[in-house]
Amino acid sequence: MRRKLELRWTDARGAHTASVDGRAVIGSAPDAGIGVADPAVSRLHAELEVREDGVWLRDLGSKNGTFIEGVQVVVARIPERAQLRVGSTLLAAERASAPSPVDLWPGDRFGPLLGRSAAMRELFARLARVAPTDSTVLIQGETGTGKELVARAVHEASPRASGPLVVVDCAALPEGVLEAELFGHAKGAFTGAVGARAGAIESAEGGTVFLDEVGELPLSVQPKLLRVLESRTVRRVGETQHRAVNVRFLSATHRDLRTMVNDGAFREDLYFRLAVLPLTVPPLRERSDDVPVLLEHFVPRGSAALPPEAIAEAARRPWLGNVRELRNFVERAVAFGAREALAMAASGRAPAAPAAQTAAAAPWTGELAAALDRPLRDAREAWLDALEREYVRRLLERHSGNVSAAAATAGVDRTYVYRLIRKHGL
Repeated sequence: MRRKLELRWTDARGAHTASVDGRAVIGSAPDAGIGVADPAVSRLHAELEVREDGVWLRDLGSKNGTFIEGVQVVVARIPERAQLRVGSTLLAAERASAPSPVDLWPGDRFGPLLGRSAAMRELFARLARVAPTDSTVLIQGETGTGKELVARAVHEASPRASGPLVVVDCAALPEGVLEAELFGHAKGAFTGAVGARAGAIESAEGGTVFLDEVGELPLSVQPKLLRVLESRTVRRVGETQHRAVNVRFLSATHRDLRTMVNDGAFREDLYFRLAVLPLTVPPLRERSDDVPVLLEHFVPRGSAALPPEAIAEAARRPWLGNVRELRNFVERAVAFGAREALAMAASGRAPAAPAAQTAAAAPWTGELAAALDRPLRDAREAWLDALEREYVRRLLERHSGNVSAAAATAGVDRTYVYRLIRKHGL
């Protein structure tokens, strides 16, 4: 059971009321869930989320800010009764007095997904309603929450399950390669195109295309994807012919596309085309009930079970890397023991290596010494190159190869980290 949020406001189109259960976007865009006719309101201004611990309001990078009782907020929990302001419009917000039932999946599994918490069983129930349709789905969630598994679960429960599921990682490919990967190319379309080739969308005929990390899609490619979504036809690079395709589109991102829309980094029309059916995968810290069952699932068959005190301690951890980090923890616990694995998870460090191994793994110090015999400009470039490679290598080690987490720590975009990985052959 959950109490909805009731809203009342008046704008240029008159008086309005709305009920929010789950998530809803406030904005001036025609497709915003709570449309406000006010030129001072951003197209996608703020998000409301009704959760077990209350109702949360989050600004989406709006131009004029979001306010609760006159106080500007970025993220805040709304009192039981409060006045909100977006642009120059006031909204009266009040929790419903009577709770409403929430649909929960009866089991703790949905396809490859596992979870017994109310949050995951609510997600499973939504997946069961979404899967039979042919609508486009946008899967949102933090890095490591299992968005690709959600996409596979939707595909496997859909009428297209007998068709292919083609996965495209939009963050892992350079801009020129990504376009040809998506749409295909004609023979001679560019250097190296020795033959014609169907792209991922054509290859998924009768099945599903999954665009992972769609938030990394370059602006130059976005209108071309939009045309495919609208016309259900594909034009290969170097061709004028449009080919009809019968595919379903699923996409996922750890970034907030609505904030990107407000920043001009993502097309608003493409966002609404992708988010016909939006799904959000909750982070592991909001569903600690799932930690014991996931730990049991990740322990390899034939290995000793984790001790109860380690499971209890793990359930109290925030797991900022989510399920991916928890799985890495289990692998370390099997190899080094639960106590050592918990200490490593707390410190974020990798297991200590023997001195000989450490020396062998750090040849870059020799490169720096050799650079001293070169001219200053060459020495500087060699030093920076060696430092860059070692920095990225150690960062990836620290985050167990998780590129998104490494990028967040380094304060750079994920695509830049991929570029450095390719540059240094890591």
